[in-house]
Amino acid sequence: MLEKPKLFLNLKQFWFSMVFLFFLLTLRLSFLYIEYQNFIEKPFYFTEVEVLQAYKKTKDKKSYTVLKLYSSDLNLNFFTTTFLNSKKIDKKLRMKLFPSRRMKFKEYLGTSFIDSKVNEIFSEEKSYKTEFLNFIACQHENKMIADFYNAIFFANPLEKKLRNQVSKLGISHLIALSGYHLAILSGLLFFLLRPLYRFFQKRYFPYRFGLIDVGFFVLLILAWYVWFVDSPASLIRSYMMILTTWILLLLGIELLTLSFLTTITLVLLIIFPHLLFSLAFWFSIVGVFYIFLLLHYFSSLPKIIMTLIISFGLFILMLPIVHMVFPLTTPLQLLSPFLSLFFSLFYPLSILFHLLGIGGVFDTLLLQLFMMNSSSSSLLLPHFFTGFYLLLSVGAFYFRTLFYLLLVCSLTFFIYLFIGFWL
Repeated sequence: MLEKPKLFLNLKQFWFSMVFLFFLLTLRLSFLYIEYQNFIEKPFYFTEVEVLQAYKKTKDKKSYTVLKLYSSDLNLNFFTTTFLNSKKIDKKLRMKLFPSRRMKFKEYLGTSFIDSKVNEIFSEEKSYKTEFLNFIACQHENKMIADFYNAIFFANPLEKKLRNQVSKLGISHLIALSGYHLAILSGLLFFLLRPLYRFFQKRYFPYRFGLIDVGFFVLLILAWYVWFVDSPASLIRSYMMILTTWILLLLGIELLTLSFLTTITLVLLIIFPHLLFSLAFWFSIVGVFYIFLLLHYFSSLPKIIMTLIISFGLFILMLPIVHMVFPLTTPLQLLSPFLSLFFSLFYPLSILFHLLGIGGVFDTLLLQLFMMNSSSSSLLLPHFFTGFYLLLSVGAFYFRTLFYLLLVCSLTFFIYLFIGFWL
């Protein structure tokens, strides 16, 4: 059996490419740093913003509204507060911003807090997306369920109560639109378009290659979908990875390598430097790495067994990484790998049922799931352990002994994390 060509022929090519990409990233960041300095120098800005989230908080018996906003003029995500009632705030605002010189470059690239004043509230414009949101919502009696579906279909933000419950279940990755959703959609589109393509291929263009043509149309539809749901960062990076993977598949390049993952990570950071301080981005990269690692050692197994290994293996291997940042642990999180498996079937079915106008089929089941309660505990891992675990993970890609040691470490942590709930 012929070996697939590698992305880089030798280590010299790899390191030369990495140095070049790091140079481009440094250059990109230097220009952004100049923008950042200019931004904090000005006393104020007028800008129109999109409201991503709005929720009420109380402090010292005073209520106020926390807003998460995005300004396309400034290409800036930020938080601010206002004493306006959250129910009166629509999707679009005109604001006066007062940047602080204390703002750090990291905050400018990530999500910062900026003092502001609301100058004008624009009434929400009717759009096709609004009509779709209403079409989904009217099929559900419970607002929480409607919000859930609008989140997994159109990247609408969840209310705080549901967001907390999702965290307890350990299924945040299923709610936030990402590569997992695009992978399901691309598989579904390929399944639907391939028979139609073959019908015409046999009659008119038997010389054409289906992977190229159908893949191209699927990518076009996915690109439109990413644009339609307002291009969230998680979807843009996932789409870029799918696009790159498709191109390399056509070229016959070996994909399941660290060199490919490192290269695509740097390319994404050069195109979208704001991802440098995005936790979601780094979690997704680490998640893809562990999928590659599991495929590296188990790809010869039957597909059904491989699917189970990826679902449960990814959950266990990611636990130490997650607990470097998020301390919450509940027994409900043990449902996460099962729900991830179920979601690959649930997602396309829920799309079909909503198109048929019977989207409420799973409402009772979802309500029971979101109403589940359990005890919880908190544990944050020290950074030195996480650093050791990451180095061990990289080594596991090259040495089977280190891979077994990695499995022992992650399984030990898994048992330690959850056994206390039953003792």
